[in-house]
Amino acid sequence: MHCVVMWYSLLFSVVLLHSARGQVSYSIPEEMAKGSIVGNIAQDLGLDLQRLRSGKARIYTGDSTEYIGLSKDTGLLLIKEKMDRESLCAKTTPCALHLQLILENPMELYTITVEIMDVNDNPPTFQKNLIEFEISESAVTGARFMLERAMDADVGINGLQSYSLKPTDNFILELHSQSDGDKNVEMVLQRSLDREKKVVVTLLLTAFDGGDPQLSGTVQIDVTVLDVNDNAPVFTQKVYKAILTENAVKGFKLTTVSATDADEGSNGHVTYYIASKEDIVRNMFIIDQHSGEVTLNGLVDFEKASHYQIDIQAKDQGGLSDSCKLIIDVLDINDNKPVISLLSMSSSVSEDSTLGTVVAMMKVDDADSGVNGQIHCIINDNIPFALISSSSNFISLRIEQHLDRERDAEYNISVTCSDQGVPALTSSASLSLQISDVNDNAPVFEKSHYEACVLENNTPDLSIFTVKCSDADWNQNARVSYILEDSTVNGVSVSSYVSVHPDSGLITALRSFDYEQLKDFHFRVKAQDGGSPPLSSNATVKIIIQDQNDNAPQVLYPVQTGASVVAEIVPRAADVGYLVTKVVAVDVYSGQNAWLSYKLQKATDRALFEVGLQNGEIRTVRQVTDKDAVKQKLTVVVEDNGQPSRSAMVSINVAVADSFPEVLSEFTDFTHEKQYNGNLTFYLILALAVVSLLFIVSIISIISVKIYRWRQNKLFCQSGANLPVIPYYPPVYTDGTLQHVYNYEMCGTTDSRMSDMKFVRPYSQNTLVSQSRMGTVQRKKEQEVDDLSLEQNPPNADWRFPPNQRPGPSGAGARPDEAGAGAGVIAGTGPWPNPPTEAEQLQALMAAANEASEATATLGPRYNPQYGPDYRQNVYIPGSTATLTANPQQQVPQQALPPPQALPPVEAPKAAQTPASKKKSTKKDKK
Repeated sequence: MHCVVMWYSLLFSVVLLHSARGQVSYSIPEEMAKGSIVGNIAQDLGLDLQRLRSGKARIYTGDSTEYIGLSKDTGLLLIKEKMDRESLCAKTTPCALHLQLILENPMELYTITVEIMDVNDNPPTFQKNLIEFEISESAVTGARFMLERAMDADVGINGLQSYSLKPTDNFILELHSQSDGDKNVEMVLQRSLDREKKVVVTLLLTAFDGGDPQLSGTVQIDVTVLDVNDNAPVFTQKVYKAILTENAVKGFKLTTVSATDADEGSNGHVTYYIASKEDIVRNMFIIDQHSGEVTLNGLVDFEKASHYQIDIQAKDQGGLSDSCKLIIDVLDINDNKPVISLLSMSSSVSEDSTLGTVVAMMKVDDADSGVNGQIHCIINDNIPFALISSSSNFISLRIEQHLDRERDAEYNISVTCSDQGVPALTSSASLSLQISDVNDNAPVFEKSHYEACVLENNTPDLSIFTVKCSDADWNQNARVSYILEDSTVNGVSVSSYVSVHPDSGLITALRSFDYEQLKDFHFRVKAQDGGSPPLSSNATVKIIIQDQNDNAPQVLYPVQTGASVVAEIVPRAADVGYLVTKVVAVDVYSGQNAWLSYKLQKATDRALFEVGLQNGEIRTVRQVTDKDAVKQKLTVVVEDNGQPSRSAMVSINVAVADSFPEVLSEFTDFTHEKQYNGNLTFYLILALAVVSLLFIVSIISIISVKIYRWRQNKLFCQSGANLPVIPYYPPVYTDGTLQHVYNYEMCGTTDSRMSDMKFVRPYSQNTLVSQSRMGTVQRKKEQEVDDLSLEQNPPNADWRFPPNQRPGPSGAGARPDEAGAGAGVIAGTGPWPNPPTEAEQLQALMAAANEASEATATLGPRYNPQYGPDYRQNVYIPGSTATLTANPQQQVPQQALPPPQALPPVEAPKAAQTPASKKKSTKKDKK
């Protein structure tokens, strides 16, 4: 035992170490104890211990049994399990373990080969303890008898080397070397046997190996001497060969061996046996004892055994035998798929990884041989990876192109490996690789320039609009924050005008904008992601302040008043394009809000007139004909260009005529149409009420007229012949006054449909004012006969024109030559002028229509100071600018008759007021 240990130590001391390009080889003896050192892998590969620890160094063996382990702390390869070379490799030489050392971060692979040296620990052995022969005594010298070979599990010099046979009186040994290196042992008869001397001859066969110390094994041979059988069986061939495919089924016939025996009878009957002692051979094949046919009794596998050698023996009944060999070669077929083993893989890889980075390492094995075991691996197309093959069917997956997580965040890689057999067998494996994000993309705005409009006078905290930005990165790298860059607007920080929400990008006004102070302003918004370092981009924002359209256009011409009946005259000879009038309007604003457009909304004859869209000119569209109505009413709408647009309307009256009478006949019909927006029910109820009222008023009026006429008739019956009668034409008085026995009031307005003529009763029904004495006279027939006179009364000084007017067209004033003729003559007291011409009448009517609403002067009676001024305000004569309201202190003194002293003061009756007169009086009171 001591010698064995010394031999182990010596063998270990001469371990051969080879290291080239990541490959290391060691040689160790078998049966080394656990914990024994194989070698220092760190030193042999030039690696430091820190690299072993950081790279998570590990040993990959390819199967489940780990005989050699790695100590990361010392870098030593240690025995983990005892190794028996005979169990691992059987007769295969050399016997070696192929290991792989795998390192990560970065991924590296080293190949380690450990050759297991044989130790002479197995002596030669025989399958049987006793070998028996029956040999005829007539066996001739030189007869050969095949002996069982000894088995030695060791190889090389430690294997079976020699045999010895004792005693050697009758037999000697002969060894015959075979092509496979084995030796056949034959026992040769050297001296004839004599059954009579010795029935059983006992021999001892000893087998020796070549180890040191030498080991041996023995078997006993008993030879029973028989009677004469002098011919032994003889095979036709010493070596038979057969070919067997590994997919052959059980019962497949391999070949038939044949031997002949010259003897006759039972001595010539030959039987066949399989002489091989290996169990695998005896179980895999069987031979027919009588026919010598060899058949398959199991399933062969080329990967386990590529050929078989069978010893076959032929024996006759006399104990004579012969032997031959049957060599069977197993043909490989492609019956094994490649096996893909994933050794290591990164779960994720950064998108900025350098080219050539190993992300996975695999080992591919195929149990077939030859071309059937040659493997080719590919991956799916259009991915930035490549497979790199290395020795011993190791392949690595490496980065071939630059990665971009924004393009592909994950790769599903399919590795397909195929052998070269026919047909080829294929295996595949799927790998999922995540690409980790790197902040390599800056935020991108949807637009580089933004514009937004805000109406002035907005409320603070008004949401204007939202800027949006996108970032192609992921997670925190894609989290965008919006920042308002610092700048100034009119010397004030822009942050006091607007704010930007950091998460949503919503831009909000912080104050109310004024168009007159600020029409627009610019600022920049920065978008910044959450990466490290952060990336950013900018966008320019322009805010435009819009003017509000809160004023409608104003019509300057024609002037619209409630009492105006101004009409534009168009002659009937007017041609196409005749300018009727022009609507002039303005807008208080400037810019597009003040762009005005004119449209004709309504017209009596839309085919006759048109309005210029931009200039407001009203022109005829066609030739005026006699069929066109004299009255033409146009409604023009003036709109501005604001949002929303505002408008104003103006109504224009047009008279189509060539002569004044034609206009005069239609003049009073020009009125402003009232717009009724009530519903039909309201109008029906209103109409019914009006009709009912008119009916009642009519009844009352008829009754009143009847009563009035009856009383008048009675009055005329009592009157004398000297009763004053108002003539058809008013008398001409030198002082320009009228009698005040009766006064008349005519009220005509342009804003109503009525013209009133009132007949006012005398001051008293029972009394008459006497011009000659102070008392009152009863209206008795006998008294009236005495008092009434046919003489004309003196002019009344209370009814006269103001000093600046006189009777005539439109209240014509005094002529210049008359003004200075006599200081005592009152202006306007001259004789009534000649009747006006037609043109003067038209001029007076048109002027009266314009001046009626102004009421600059009225004609009325003059009274003494004791009479109130309100009476003079109640008298209004349409068509005249005369007035009764002149201040007596400011006028030239008028020549008037003094009132009779005997008459008591009598309050003047107030004239009944029409709506127009009430309106005028109110205005004058206010003045």
